[in-house]
Amino acid sequence: MKASELFFPTLREVPSEAEVLSHQLLLRAGFIRKATAGVYSYLPLANRVLKKIMNIVREEMDRAGGQEVILPIIQPAELWKKSGRWEVYGDEMFRLKDRHNRDFALGPTHEEIITTLVDADVHSYRHLPLLLYQIQNKYRDEIRPRFGLMRGREFIMKDLYSFDIDEEGLDISYHKMYEAYNRIFQRLKLQYRVVEADSGAIGGNESHEFMVLAENGEAEIVYCKNCDYGANTEKAVCSLEEPKVTEEEQLELEKVHTPGQRTIQDLVDYMNIPKEKQIKTLIYYADEELVAAIVRGDRELNEIKFKNVLGCNQLFMADETAVKQLCSAGFGSLGPVGLPLKTYIDLEVSQMKNFACGANEDDYHFINVNLGRDFTPAGINDIRNAVAGDSCPVCSAPLYSMRGIEVGHIFKLGTKYSEVLEANYLDQKGQEKPMVMGCYGIGISRTMAAAVEQSADENGIVWPLPITPFEVIIVPVNSKNEEQMQAAWSLYEEFKQEGLETIVDDRDERAGVKFKDADLIGIPLRITIGPRSLQEKQVEVKKRSDKDIELVPLDAVSSRVKLMLKEMSK
Repeated sequence: MKASELFFPTLREVPSEAEVLSHQLLLRAGFIRKATAGVYSYLPLANRVLKKIMNIVREEMDRAGGQEVILPIIQPAELWKKSGRWEVYGDEMFRLKDRHNRDFALGPTHEEIITTLVDADVHSYRHLPLLLYQIQNKYRDEIRPRFGLMRGREFIMKDLYSFDIDEEGLDISYHKMYEAYNRIFQRLKLQYRVVEADSGAIGGNESHEFMVLAENGEAEIVYCKNCDYGANTEKAVCSLEEPKVTEEEQLELEKVHTPGQRTIQDLVDYMNIPKEKQIKTLIYYADEELVAAIVRGDRELNEIKFKNVLGCNQLFMADETAVKQLCSAGFGSLGPVGLPLKTYIDLEVSQMKNFACGANEDDYHFINVNLGRDFTPAGINDIRNAVAGDSCPVCSAPLYSMRGIEVGHIFKLGTKYSEVLEANYLDQKGQEKPMVMGCYGIGISRTMAAAVEQSADENGIVWPLPITPFEVIIVPVNSKNEEQMQAAWSLYEEFKQEGLETIVDDRDERAGVKFKDADLIGIPLRITIGPRSLQEKQVEVKKRSDKDIELVPLDAVSSRVKLMLKEMSK
């Protein structure tokens, strides 16, 4: 292909709205263009990458027994209301009405539609298990679309749904998908880690995330080097052992004047009380009820864990006005003693004695607070974020942390949807039972962005070989030089015969511009045809990931390039 005919409008400057590296580079390299906030057009180079990702995904889904379908993007509200998710999804769901004033949604996911489809035509255990998947656009009205393809309002996704007769069958389907996902990300040549995860709005009782490792990843994961345990911080279990109360003697509760001291650090500086001897009291709305969550002063509350403990549909922090109406004190002066709310404490707090907290009166704190004597919680639960250094819940070795980008998520749904949507089958005894389901997603467009985040350098994108838009770029230094162009097209024809995806940069641009664009776009191998090397019947061959340049005789270029690509594919 000729670069002069390829639509890839590159940019020299970083667009001001691009915050993360993948967004910057995909815009600069001419892969994507913004249509509106969170919505992008995919240009030819991006389309080539996306097709390669989709092909690998399709091959592995088919290998695992999946059958591809295309489901409607516009979904009737009745199905979502029946499943109970019409309200749960909240403002993230795009909602619309037709000319008859009937409610619809743009599909953020397809559990309702696929369950109804299967229920209509699958009635016997003989037709199960069944695995159906699709690759298409999804829609979520993110409150603040950002980070380019990482968090958009329209995105490309593969979602597969499994239907089985029982939990044992679901275990088999889940394992098939778990292994298929591992093969996919191995074939994509991405460094990734599988971690335990929370099921979120999808629901279900078990799930795993596939996280591409990247310094700028949006999520933090913890993992153990001693065993295979790994989890995102939403799910990570913080303690394996039962809490042990210290032998410290209880001291008398004391109320102290702390003018202007509102933060944990303020109390450290003012009274020399370590963070580990303080607690944070946080007030939330659980649906419509006000509740309190308490963690140690040096810890952070895990809202996902807390929401799961409460079993509520919505959880959000109360504003300071509501808090002051409740206890006449602002955020910096709250504590559990005398607080007229259900209070839930983290496991660590149950181990503490003689700690400090707000006195529910501005400019005052309690010291020497003790559980049981001074307050009684409604629950003692694991509700904090796990951090590096915590003990592994499996083997007790120290946990480590890293950042990652979620590109895949698999769920065991059980009968969550089949029961409410009445997707049943007849078993061998003629008894009606609900189908047991799983769902399995891969963010296709997100995977492209994650690949950029993981391996880009200061010069641009460095594509993994399996998903690069082209394998080789041939750069004649002077496109007006007939001898250089003749050599370029001769090599192009050789490569074409060998099945190599090649582009010739025949543009009338300076060599420096061509080199910069080749690096920016991220094509794995660059062949430079210049006057000096050509005079000696040689060309320069350079890997995108290396600085070294290799001189190769013209008659050996094809074999050398094939060998280099073979080495890169290992």
